[in-house]
Order: sequence, then C-alpha cells, then structure tokens
Amino acid sequence: QVQLVESGGGVVQPGESLRLYCAASDSIVSVAERGWYRLTPANERELVATVDSNGFTHYADSVKGRFTISRDGAKNTVYLQMNSLKPEDTAVYYCNFVVRIGAELHDYWGQGTQVTVSS
Repeated sequence: QVQLVESGGGVVQPGESLRLYCAASDSIVSVAERGWYRLTPANERELVATVDSNGFTHYADSVKGRFTISRDGAKNTVYLQMNSLKPEDTAVYYCNFVVRIGAELHDYWGQGTQVTVSS
C-alpha cells in the first residue's frame, strides 16, 4: 500500500511563503496526476493545484500567480511553493496521487499538513 508523507506546513504571517513537500513511500510506476487540495476551516474541500504526467498544471483561481506546483518523477514527490500567503489560505493541505493500475485509476492521499496564515 502506497503511503504519501507530507511536510512543510506551519504558521506564517500574511505575505510570507511556505513550501509543502509530499513523497510516496514506494516507487510508483504510473502516476497519472499529482495534486494538492485543502480543507478550509469552514470544512470545504478545495482543489489547489494539479500537475499531470506531461507536466501540465492547473490552479484554482484563488492561488494563480502565488502558488506553484512542481514534481520530481524520479523521486515520486510533489511540491507546492506558496508565496504571498493570505489569511484565507489557512487550511489543512493534502497531497494526492492518481495512480494508474491496469485499466483503473486509484487515489492516494497524504495525512494532511496544517497551514495557518495569521498576523
């Protein structure tokens, strides 16, 4: 069973930066997509950013221009660089791998890392 381990969350002030990391515990041959989602204090799950196997990225409108998603396929990792953080970015951030196994796609999730933006 693949496990995703996240790190990099914390408490920062508005305008500051954080970098989130997510690594898979085992080597995964076919990752169709990697992404970051967040669960807000209002208990709403939001897509933050995704990157597919071709390197194409997608961002939520609320983070465009401030966040950057990247991946290292050889290391089975995904990163989220978060700049110019705002209080509304406060949430628990989860990484997600969509893995192709045969003809099926399977979702794997990290345990979540808390990001708090507060003055």
